[in-house]
This record gives sequence, C-alpha cells and structure tokens, in this order.
Amino acid sequence: MDWWVAQWYQISPILLYSWVLWVILSICLHELGHGWMAIRCGDNTPRALGHMTMNPLVHIPWPWAWVMFALFGFTWGLMPVSPDRFRGRHDDAKVAAAGPAVNLILAVLCIAGSVGWLFIGPKTPDNVQQNVAVFLWTGVMINFMGVVFNLIPVPPLDGSRILADFSGSYRRLIYSEQGAVISLLCAMLLFSAASGPIWGVTFRAADWSLRIAASLAGQNWPGRPF
Repeated sequence: MDWWVAQWYQISPILLYSWVLWVILSICLHELGHGWMAIRCGDNTPRALGHMTMNPLVHIPWPWAWVMFALFGFTWGLMPVSPDRFRGRHDDAKVAAAGPAVNLILAVLCIAGSVGWLFIGPKTPDNVQQNVAVFLWTGVMINFMGVVFNLIPVPPLDGSRILADFSGSYRRLIYSEQGAVISLLCAMLLFSAASGPIWGVTFRAADWSLRIAASLAGQNWPGRPF
C-alpha cells in the first residue's frame, strides 16, 4: 500500500501541503476550544500548564502522535483539564463539545470561502484558482472529520465524555473494569475497520455541503478541485 504522502503528492502537491497544514491547525484550535471552555467553567489548568498556545508541539504529543501523523495522515491532540474544578452540572459536556464546535466553525468558514471563491477564482490565473480551491476544500474535509469522528461516543473521544455527562449508566460502564475492556475493543475497531466508512461519509458530507451552499449562492459547485 502506498504511503499517503506519496499518494497525496501525486494527486496534487497543494493537496498534500494543505492537508498537513489543516490537520495541525485544526487540532491546535480544537484543543484550544477545550481549554477556552474549561477556563470559562472555572478550571485554569490549561493556562497554568502552558497549553493556551498555538504551538503544535504543545498540543500534539511527542513522539507517538507525530509518528501516527507521519504514517496515516491523521493524529490527535491533548488538552489537560481538571473536571473537579468545573462549576456547573454539565460543564464536562460543554468542555468536551467545545473542540468539535471549533471544527464546525472552521468547516463553515471554509465552505463560505469556497463559495466566495466561485465568484473570485475565475478572475485569477488558473493555478491560483485551483490551489485556493484545493486549500479550502481540504479545510472543509478535515474539519468535518474533526466533528464527525470526535462526536462518536467511544472513549477517549469527546462524544464519550458528552454522553457520560448526561447518562449515569454509561458513565459507570466506561469507568468500570469491564467498560475499559469494551472501550479498548471499540476504539480498536473504530481506528481499523470503521475508519474507512467514516472517511467516506465525511467526504460525501463535505461535497454535499459545498454543493448546497453553492446552490444557495446561485452557483454550480464544480466538484472536488483535484
């Protein structure tokens, strides 16, 4: 199987560069979303530990998260929080949801940029028009994945923390010895067999959203720009 870097570069060097930039940027902003909400909920841990920064070396753990990024093109980040310092009943769910919410905002901004580029792009040189379209499409794709994937209720994903905050039985299950085994098996399944279908759904959702947004603006979406 070809290395994803070689595949992406063969399709389009701009696609590869955009992918790397958007993955790192989106993870950093996702984690800052968690940190910002935690601080609003009374927990100063993210600031005290120096995690309220755009430095990707702070958010993406070395070395294994970077190794995973190099091997598979996607990875994870971390934001330290102390739930015992939260003030509200459902603050844990708020903090967990803040990360995917940032990804959703970024996806919407990239969709708006892509639609705007349908008006502006044709006035620019062909290579500029193509490269900007690829960059914006990649931003939509990566951030849709950040929403869809992180909201799956399987530990350690954000969706599990949200569900656990509202469901006592689920919370007791995932924190039990049996639940730890189930969570590990579900995570292994998710990152292996289920990752392909999730990517497929995300690609289709990105294309569908861009097509609808373009239609609302009176434009025809030309499809994926590569």
